[in-house]
Amino acid sequence: MDLFSQQRHQNLSRVEPLAVRMRPRSLDEFVGQQSFIGEGKLLRRMLEADRITSALFYGPPGTGKTSLARVIANTTQARFEHVNAAGVGVKEIRGILNAAREGVENQGRRTILFVDELHRFNRSQQDVLLNDVEEGVIILIGATTENPFFSVNAPLVSRSQIFQFEPLSPDEVKNLLDRALKDKGRGFGYYRVKLTEEAADHLATTSDGDARRALTALEIAVLSQSGDGTQTQEITVSLEVAVESIQRKAINYDSGGDAHCDTISAFIKSIRGSDPDAAVYWLARMLEAGEDPRFIARRIVISAAEDIGNADPRGLVLAQAAADATQMVGMPECQLLLAQATIYLACAPKSNASATAIWSAAEDVRTGRTLPVPKHLRSTGYSGAKNLGSGEGYRYPHDAQDAIVPQDYLGIDKVYFTPSDRGAEARMRDYLAFVRRKMGDKLQGK
Repeated sequence: MDLFSQQRHQNLSRVEPLAVRMRPRSLDEFVGQQSFIGEGKLLRRMLEADRITSALFYGPPGTGKTSLARVIANTTQARFEHVNAAGVGVKEIRGILNAAREGVENQGRRTILFVDELHRFNRSQQDVLLNDVEEGVIILIGATTENPFFSVNAPLVSRSQIFQFEPLSPDEVKNLLDRALKDKGRGFGYYRVKLTEEAADHLATTSDGDARRALTALEIAVLSQSGDGTQTQEITVSLEVAVESIQRKAINYDSGGDAHCDTISAFIKSIRGSDPDAAVYWLARMLEAGEDPRFIARRIVISAAEDIGNADPRGLVLAQAAADATQMVGMPECQLLLAQATIYLACAPKSNASATAIWSAAEDVRTGRTLPVPKHLRSTGYSGAKNLGSGEGYRYPHDAQDAIVPQDYLGIDKVYFTPSDRGAEARMRDYLAFVRRKMGDKLQGK
């Protein structure tokens, strides 16, 4: 390498982080998201034909949203404007839109507007874009880490193709690390770096599919051992160095957004599906990410009633005890209480018979005829009740054998509660069968 090239490389290394330098310059360099950018897939076909339409790039950090936008900028014939929603206002956006309209009118050339962190625009700011997107004056590409169906105006969503970016696989992350070590122009190709297999595996796993995080950790590992910055010494990135470089991983979890909803959903569904291992993992993920343990406790109480129900009534007692104790002791000790309740409920027999009973009854109340209370069930605790016939004909069950009397308690023939044959509900099922049989016998005079 000549002195000019070496100096240029060193200057670039001082200014730009490795993750920035290693951004792909073409589709062939792009790693991940093969479901829509792979050979013959939709977005690749659109880009190769230079027929890109408005699109929303949605996914966690470090999965290539901004990098793909830069690739588009390098390949499209359209004008390309890049802004970050956190740093521009309506005035700047209107200026870009006016220039885009002039470009169409004077040159017949469209403008691609890439808005990074689109979710940071409020609703009125997003509305500014709508008319020009509708008329095709601009092609909007918005990048967001939040679910666009929640964070982006519905009219913009309906006019855009949504591409969901997934975390990179460990093999894809290792591919990027290897590329960074070999690249002499942008990476550490002029350094004598050895990345052990154990270190590569650790970086690929703990980065959680975030390419930026993995490359940043590699940069720290290399530069922290490079001494005076020359490329003559051999540098070994061992597992110990990799662990120090990446430190504790940042968990992708927005307490008010998509990750929050998805994780609590996975938690509840794991309890419902009788998988204690999955349930306790999702519990740990929420707690490690800083979720309010009281919120988790409330969801556990609800699950105890909805998914376990009377198949094991003790589940609700334990869930409520865990919720009360969580309020009292707080983190970190309350994780023990929540874990105990979670595992108990996941291992308990399941029944949603109580839940379906109230849902069905509520639907009838909302949509059906309001049933009058039968006269024999009406209150008699006030003067004049007897004159109205209230309570007349009521039979006190405890005066009868087995405390069962043939008596109408609803006014119509309707079954809401159908107990399962699991756990304690099996005994309820047998008891109700006994009650109905006894009532039938008494009605028939047996």
